[in-house]
Amino acid sequence: MKRRRVAVTISLPPEMANDYEKIADQEAKNKSQLFRDMFLLYKKRTLEQEFFDLQRYGAKMAREKGVLTEKDVERIVFEGR
Repeated sequence: MKRRRVAVTISLPPEMANDYEKIADQEAKNKSQLFRDMFLLYKKRTLEQEFFDLQRYGAKMAREKGVLTEKDVERIVFEGR
């Protein structure tokens, strides 16, 4: 049977550890749940940033190739057919 949890040890400066405990208390969560929530939020933000970076890169490449409108995209798509 697979383990459902894996213990992870982290170290924090004392002030950050106190803030972490206060936030857990304020949110009425244990420290593990708070960490999981924080990690998922970080992961979501990182993936969103990656998406926006790719979107900017794609827009830049499209501009460099003269693809500026939806009609330009359609033209390119139907050229190859």
